Amino acid sequence: MTSDPVLPVIAKYLASCGISSRRGALELIQAGKVAVNGVTVTLPSIRIKSDDKVTVDGKPVKPEERKRYIMLNKPRGYTCSNGDIHAKKLAVELITVPERLVSAGRLDKDSEGLIIFSNDGTYIHTLGHPSFNIRKRYHVRLDGELTDGEIGMLKKGISDNGELLKPDNIVSLGECLYEFTLNEGRNREIRRMAARCGRQVRRLIRVSIGKLRLGNLPPGQWRDLTEEEIGQTLSQDIS
Repeated sequence: MTSDPVLPVIAKYLASCGISSRRGALELIQAGKVAVNGVTVTLPSIRIKSDDKVTVDGKPVKPEERKRYIMLNKPRGYTCSNGDIHAKKLAVELITVPERLVSAGRLDKDSEGLIIFSNDGTYIHTLGHPSFNIRKRYHVRLDGELTDGEIGMLKKGISDNGELLKPDNIVSLGECLYEFTLNEGRNREIRRMAARCGRQVRRLIRVSIGKLRLGNLPPGQWRDLTEEEIGQTLSQDIS
């Protein structure tokens, strides 16, 4: 049985809430302005549990949590699921920030390119749920050309293991290279569509989410998104 998670001493906690410095927190405690679960705090060394309710002058306070929105150019061989205990290399481990991040959707281990990590649950849900119609584009090199009939069949949608696989669009870029546009991100969806046509995927790179493009970010590198870029990821249109 595990013990309840414990936060730092109350002075440090108040400082993390942006209320005051730790020295200022001591003054607030001495003035009788701080309470935990409705009981006035008298000792600055008291430790609190994560589910305790802390108030200053009767107003609840919580630590500030910086929201991070990070784009990563995922290299081949990295797993996106943080909880995969069998994965040798996790994509999130390429990102060196103190916040706990999760991916907005996934790229399978053999796929590359643009993936977003964040600690904003609402944002992650919006990017990943098909009802929000956030389109993703992939550049896919196959081991052979698709016929016009095969492209037409895929665009109409195919059934595979009880799932409907239906891209928004497929465009030939020449020399066995295609651009697939998807709204949903079913498990290995593009690879399954290619297999239906008797083709294998040689390389698969996600190049955009909404209007945000991967650009020249090198493989294995990451950076924070600007506010404008966050809005681009949520755009339903692709230019």
